[in-house]
Amino acid sequence: MLSVVRCSVSPLSTISLARCIAAAFPLRISFTARHHSRHCVLCRDRLKVMRYPTCKILLICALLQALAAVDAKAAGCHGVLVRAAATNQCRKPGDSFKDCPACPEMVVVAGGSFAMGSAASSDETPVHNVTLARPLAIGKFEVTFAEWDTCVADGACKHVPDDQGFGRLSRPVIDVSWNDVTSTYLPWLSRKAGRSYRLLSEAEWEYAARAGSRAVYAWGDEIGLGRANCDRCGSAWDNRQTAPVGSFAANAFGLHDLHGNVWEWTLDCYQNSYVGAPKSGAARQRPNCPTRVVRGGGWSDRARYLRSAVRYGDPPGYRGNYVGFRVARD
Repeated sequence: MLSVVRCSVSPLSTISLARCIAAAFPLRISFTARHHSRHCVLCRDRLKVMRYPTCKILLICALLQALAAVDAKAAGCHGVLVRAAATNQCRKPGDSFKDCPACPEMVVVAGGSFAMGSAASSDETPVHNVTLARPLAIGKFEVTFAEWDTCVADGACKHVPDDQGFGRLSRPVIDVSWNDVTSTYLPWLSRKAGRSYRLLSEAEWEYAARAGSRAVYAWGDEIGLGRANCDRCGSAWDNRQTAPVGSFAANAFGLHDLHGNVWEWTLDCYQNSYVGAPKSGAARQRPNCPTRVVRGGGWSDRARYLRSAVRYGDPPGYRGNYVGFRVARD
């Protein structure tokens, strides 16, 4: 989401909307009304200040997502706007950037269409077409221990994950639950960046993993040797431990390690098929979700679990030595 969003509305609705947004989002947002403007400054207390119904908050969130895309298009940007040198600068597909020194490195990925799923497993069916209408920025690597530990040092992330003796620094962070990620790390990162960071939907994740390919893996139908970290993948870390992020070649989108190393949390609530799945790439949610989707396979898995289409689920409170995550923003 943009650091500045301009919305032409009446003065009264500007005030109401500004108050609601200030309570809901850790962003700096400017609302321009007819003949005057109101400003919501950085707000860290999400949903605590104003007692607005959750449905209104979600509606406004969706509105701002749409406005972000409109603002980028109006600026002639067919990518993602990034704040640099006090101005919004356009980053186009293939470009990489960091929103702040503590932020993960991001790569802009173009929108597009693809066939999601496969006939290899019942929960990967039916194969269906998905279209991502606009570009988004995706973490170039899985979030590392160094990045998580910065959040801990800043006092925002309370959980100190165990590295299991694999090492910290540039290793992908493990021993973090979906709840840890969404309740502490992502809000902290959004405040640091002045942008709204999130997990990928599983449709976005598969789109990123395939990187334009319909093969089993981004590079072809065979796992090969030395292309990923898994059991019998031919790497120095096979079935022993995680590898430092970026140890293997990037895919066609410029992203690393979507196959193997660690499974990655996504936004979606796990369901046992794609029946009724949205064609927009949006995450599938439900109240009190018992199982969240993880993707990509891990360092101890056989190659078949690293397929682009493979899906699995873990409870949102689960912390394991094979599960990590990467981030996204619009």
